[in-house]
Amino acid sequence: MNTIGDMFRVTTWGESHGKAVGAVVDGCPANLPLSEEDIQKELNRRRPGYSLFSTPRKEEDKVEILSGIFEGKTTGAPILALVYNKNQRPKDYSKIKDTPRPGHADLTYHLKYRHVDYRGGGRSSGRTTIGNVIGGAIAKKLLDYTHNIKIIGYAIKIGKIEGDFSYYKNEELFNNMDEDSLKNLIERIESNPLRCPSSNEKEMEEYVLNAIENQESVGGVVEIVALNVPIGVGNPIFNKLDGELAKSLMSINAVKGVEIGRGFESAEMFGSEMNDEIYFDDEKNIRLKTNNCGGILGGISCGTPIVIRIAIKPTPSISKKQHTIDLRTLENVDIAIEGRHDPIIVPRVIPVAESMVAITLADLMIKGGFIHPCRL
Repeated sequence: MNTIGDMFRVTTWGESHGKAVGAVVDGCPANLPLSEEDIQKELNRRRPGYSLFSTPRKEEDKVEILSGIFEGKTTGAPILALVYNKNQRPKDYSKIKDTPRPGHADLTYHLKYRHVDYRGGGRSSGRTTIGNVIGGAIAKKLLDYTHNIKIIGYAIKIGKIEGDFSYYKNEELFNNMDEDSLKNLIERIESNPLRCPSSNEKEMEEYVLNAIENQESVGGVVEIVALNVPIGVGNPIFNKLDGELAKSLMSINAVKGVEIGRGFESAEMFGSEMNDEIYFDDEKNIRLKTNNCGGILGGISCGTPIVIRIAIKPTPSISKKQHTIDLRTLENVDIAIEGRHDPIIVPRVIPVAESMVAITLADLMIKGGFIHPCRL
């Protein structure tokens, strides 16, 4: 399937070296102020050439909206937006059309479909996440416009190098942050080539540069925080907020793991350590003393910041020699992948991950009555 969401639906389409890639967004309520600039801002964060750590493939990634907008506002009709592929080199992949690349979807796509677009991975390419970001940009605008919801992603680990965040505690930071502080944090994240606001960011950069010298690639861990999500988003059992978030984030090509709140760390904690104690503040508002649950209890948002972490695998395209098979000759062969590839995909995954969180929240909030499904 190429569609995610029930009430707020995003269908992505296109291949890495096809004519264009894009998305159709159906279910966005009418009267939302929206422009190509709103989407372009997010696409600029995802596009290649972001930093010295991204692929040298140069693409403008200029978005064009073909439907669903009139006089600067959504009409409630499907929004179709696309980006033309302009800097293609399909010949880079002609040598390996019969030799599936280790770590890629080449083998499973071939075995399942028999006839696939092998150029740059075709439909399985990370370039197709342009459609995710188009849908996410619209969802972000909807969430911000209706509920002042902000979604911020950043790297907390690069390869084996843990980020040093000793200068703040995440839940303390986000629970007490004013607009100016939030803006400053975002600027710090976006100004770093790895999108990591850690005090040891230079050590991380050296780690990646060393991997590049050794013809290797690097993965990492990304944290995504959603602020101002109202209490009550999500449902018990099979339509849980955390379940839907995990599903949408695992749909991103490079993601191999998802955790909410303390996540896997909670397996090592005692109940008294993990439980978030509840209290009334001076205005008799219900509060949690901590946020180990990551903003979700019983599949339902509880009013604290939603905190999610995802594990990003190393980019599978590396120039180091690897073993594979030749599907035409039925022989074991060696392969060295040519072309233009990211030595680390972590920074460029961040706007995609933010988009998937936004799409999931928008869909559940429309279904849950937090946002009118027809008009604003």
